Amino acid sequence: MLLTYHFKNALTGLKTNKTRSFLTILGIVIGITAIILVMSLGAGAQNFILSQVQGLGTKTIAVIPGRQPKGPSDAAQIFSDSLKEKDLVELKKKSNVPNLAKVMPVVFGGETSLYENNTYRLTVFGGTELISSIFDLAPAEGQFFTEDEVKSRANVAVIGSKVKEELFGAGEAVGQKIRIKNLNLRVIGVLPKKGQVSFFNFDEIVILPYTTAQEYIFGIKYFHRLIVEADGEKNIDTVAEDVRLTLRNAHGVSDPDKDDFFVQTQADLAARLGAITTALTLFLVAMASISLFVGGVGIMNIMLVAVTERTREIGLRKSIGATNNDILTQFLIEATALTVLGGIIGVLLGAGLSLFIGQMLQRFAAVPWPWSFPWLGALLGIAVAASIGLIFGIYPARHASQKSPMEALRYE
Repeated sequence: MLLTYHFKNALTGLKTNKTRSFLTILGIVIGITAIILVMSLGAGAQNFILSQVQGLGTKTIAVIPGRQPKGPSDAAQIFSDSLKEKDLVELKKKSNVPNLAKVMPVVFGGETSLYENNTYRLTVFGGTELISSIFDLAPAEGQFFTEDEVKSRANVAVIGSKVKEELFGAGEAVGQKIRIKNLNLRVIGVLPKKGQVSFFNFDEIVILPYTTAQEYIFGIKYFHRLIVEADGEKNIDTVAEDVRLTLRNAHGVSDPDKDDFFVQTQADLAARLGAITTALTLFLVAMASISLFVGGVGIMNIMLVAVTERTREIGLRKSIGATNNDILTQFLIEATALTVLGGIIGVLLGAGLSLFIGQMLQRFAAVPWPWSFPWLGALLGIAVAASIGLIFGIYPARHASQKSPMEALRYE
């Protein structure tokens, strides 16, 4: 028989039992929806994280205290106090790092701010006057502090837009004083709405000289980070290596395995985070794929029931000339058509849900979530669905094709 005739018979059989057909493909729909949803959200998360990491610029290098974590047991190493003022002095020497353009020490932590009767939990970020160029920041009101104010440990601060809103409302912020711990800080600038840059939300931040933050807020004499900027993208690796050698000499370290700091370029961080998000996405896809197997078993069971219910139909078709291969082909087409249809519905549903979640994150969480449609995942999903239809449809189809015409016609 012609293949088109087999398709026509298969579709007629599916239309006749719409409810059973829907229940048959439900497992496939759920499985493919979960896979597409996970892959789309995983790709969006990866793009979002990478965009935040790259917010510092491609020429930026982070120097982090402590031994580089290689597993969960090493996580505490990042709280080391190994980066100090003498390291900053050494890095600023042109003879040590010839291609260094800028270097800025950073201290940060969560604190509560107070203005009159208003309080707000924010991030205290201590840096230098270079923060405006490194993070591409320009105050919407007022100005940034100067190099002299950094040296003199001035009690001045630049606040984020959310901080202004929470503490001052519609009132004037520049010139007013806010209190953090026992320190009164004069507000000299207000940032425009900036959102997340790298790992900091600059709408919920107060920026002050690192010397002030060290002395009066945190009570420390070390840095949480050193942010280094190369004089060109082509010199990033050279600067990173010069920074390592300079700090090893300053710390008296001869064995690189005993470094009490680690250097991380934006490319390194992007690659590391990309690998983590990819691995997590693949793990979740593997978990979601279990439902596809369950759906395949369900299809086999439903098709076996269908074969039993249509025994007389099979006998009638065989009595007028249909061969075993004709019956086998028809039932295989039915199983494959069901799974492919389930795959298409699952792809559309998964894409729609991921788009909806992305829109909700943008609207209610102010997260610039990039929606991504996983074309490869969609094609693979439909291909896998078709394969499941073939694999799990073979036994019921073969069972149908081997029925005796006479016994089938006598079936009640």
